[in-house]
Amino acid sequence: MTATPSRLDPPARRRRHARLIAALTTAVGACAEAAGKVYEPIAAAPPGQEEVVVDPLPVVYLSHTAAPLLEAARAEDEARWPAAVAREREQGRRTFAARVAVARAQEIVEEPGLPGPVPLPTAEQGAAIDLAGAGDEIAGLWREDPAQALARAQELGAGGEFTAAEVLDTAVDTAIGAGLLALVDARTATDPSLMAEQCLQAVPHLVLAVALASADPD
Repeated sequence: MTATPSRLDPPARRRRHARLIAALTTAVGACAEAAGKVYEPIAAAPPGQEEVVVDPLPVVYLSHTAAPLLEAARAEDEARWPAAVAREREQGRRTFAARVAVARAQEIVEEPGLPGPVPLPTAEQGAAIDLAGAGDEIAGLWREDPAQALARAQELGAGGEFTAAEVLDTAVDTAIGAGLLALVDARTATDPSLMAEQCLQAVPHLVLAVALASADPD
């Protein structure tokens, strides 16, 4: 007999982010469909036909709607798992405070440098930058070796300045951001074929976000 998990247990990350994952897969399919509206008429045209009418509007539409679609999915996930969200925010406050404490300790032991044209980040700003950098690192590692990326996330989480799940969530944001930038590039391209190509370039980033959102560090 299989025991039914308690509702108080933390959900697996693929459950916690289920609506976001579903929205990401929808966006992947929409990328392929939008690109097909450009490529299919070209493929169907007779060899001697020079001018081919294509429809780039689905690419433009997707580039405008993808971000709101993903944000709405995030909000739905948060509404479904309020206890998990509260726990994540509390953990985030603790890890942020730990990073700030480390940054302030470093400020004390390091000799102040000469003032430059750009002020150095505050301890609080540095703590936010460190989390973003950790997410970038995990996203980059995942492309090469998911097992190594998970091990690195666990390693980062062992020191108290991050949690492994927090780093993975930040890596999800990194991947989604890269995908959305590719869609913006698609919208601003002047040639329909280039628009389709740029639209498809968003797909690997969105697929990476799915993998990262599904990964459980435990």
